[in-house]
Amino acid sequence: MGLLTNLLNPKIAILYVAIIPQFVDLAKGDVLLQGIILGGFQIMVAVSVNLSIVLAAGAVAGFLARRPSWLRTQRITMGSLLGVLAVMLALGTSGNVTTPLT
Repeated sequence: MGLLTNLLNPKIAILYVAIIPQFVDLAKGDVLLQGIILGGFQIMVAVSVNLSIVLAAGAVAGFLARRPSWLRTQRITMGSLLGVLAVMLALGTSGNVTTPLT
């Protein structure tokens, strides 16, 4: 599903149309080949980054599945942080304390 989402993502099309042509040098030969090479490098980088994220997420999920207390602690911590954020947003405070200049 992630692969299909990335393939149909319009931001990637914009990247290929707007960004990659800036790195194509007309004096260095076939423009199409340069575009394909640059696009291939971008795909290799994206695959390696996404693969790293997937492997890390799998390791964390396995760790939490073997230790239910860690999962409970994580849920309580994140729930508390989101609750504090909700209260701060409701009160209109940003958490920044400023002192007036004299």
